Amino acid sequence: MTIQLSIRQLAKRYKTGEGISDISFDVKKGELVTLLGPSGCGKTTVLRSIGGFLDPDSGDILIEQKSVLQFPPEKRPTSLVFQGYNLWPHMNVYENLAFGLKIRKVKKDEIRRSVTDVLQLVRLPGAEKKYPSELSGGQQQRIALARSLLLKPAVLLLDEPFSALDAKLRHEMREELREIQAKIGLTMVFVTHDQEEALSISDRIIVMNQGRIEQIAPPQEIYDEPKSLYVARFIGKMNFLKGVVIGERIHVDQLSFPNIDKLSGQVSLAVRPENIMMNEAAGEGLSGEIKQIMVLGHYAEVTIDLNKHGIIKVFKPRDSVKELHAKQNVKVTFTKILAYQTEQL
Repeated sequence: MTIQLSIRQLAKRYKTGEGISDISFDVKKGELVTLLGPSGCGKTTVLRSIGGFLDPDSGDILIEQKSVLQFPPEKRPTSLVFQGYNLWPHMNVYENLAFGLKIRKVKKDEIRRSVTDVLQLVRLPGAEKKYPSELSGGQQQRIALARSLLLKPAVLLLDEPFSALDAKLRHEMREELREIQAKIGLTMVFVTHDQEEALSISDRIIVMNQGRIEQIAPPQEIYDEPKSLYVARFIGKMNFLKGVVIGERIHVDQLSFPNIDKLSGQVSLAVRPENIMMNEAAGEGLSGEIKQIMVLGHYAEVTIDLNKHGIIKVFKPRDSVKELHAKQNVKVTFTKILAYQTEQL
């Protein structure tokens, strides 16, 4: 598949010492890649550098095999959808959408046709005469997205576009964005600090930490096989326990596991809540006491105190916890573990 965007050894440092170093990745044509990480990790610096709003200290940015570093934002084949909608309040929807096309000297008939088509695409047909103040937050974000789509960018950049919306609207907008992307085959680079958002919409996720890339992989691989303790902590819910390597195995009290990565000494075990089995108190496993049971829709979250191993969370089908109660003694075992050298902490 054709490489639409190529980032090569990009670096940008601010006076504070924050910034990005040695950032390299490719985005294929029609792919949605998400830059994921906490505030200050450098994801927005990468995005704004692609859009031309920041000049990197070194490295290169190629779109359709051509370097775009020398071009200002308006001359680049990109369009940026911001967290704020940035709509002109004194213009109606049609005028907001037509503005960029008028600057490009597009004919009136073509503008009218394009605006009608894009409003259909973002599910707001007939909204041409409304003003931004008459639209909900979700509708305004749709118009902001439509405005960028009209410019037919080679790469669409999205900087936390749904973070100002409520949870239900965010979910709906993610689905719509994915649908639009599939329909028109647009290449997108999406920035978010919301792991659920990244896991739900991305073809691939780039996890960033302190200005560097920790891991690039599809969502399922990032979730199932985090390459570092940082990624394991950041993606999804995870339980952590201390273990030790003895011989060829990793031990946590009487439980032992294969030492696949040839670790040594003290290790940190990471276990997803869905990979924990609960047995009767007389069975095998680590001893614990149930502290709390919370039914969260179709599943339940059971909190267990493992004494010296700390508190862990277990996910179970809702119906399977009916007989359980607080202060009940149980034993737990793990169906799958990940292990990391403790020095990474």
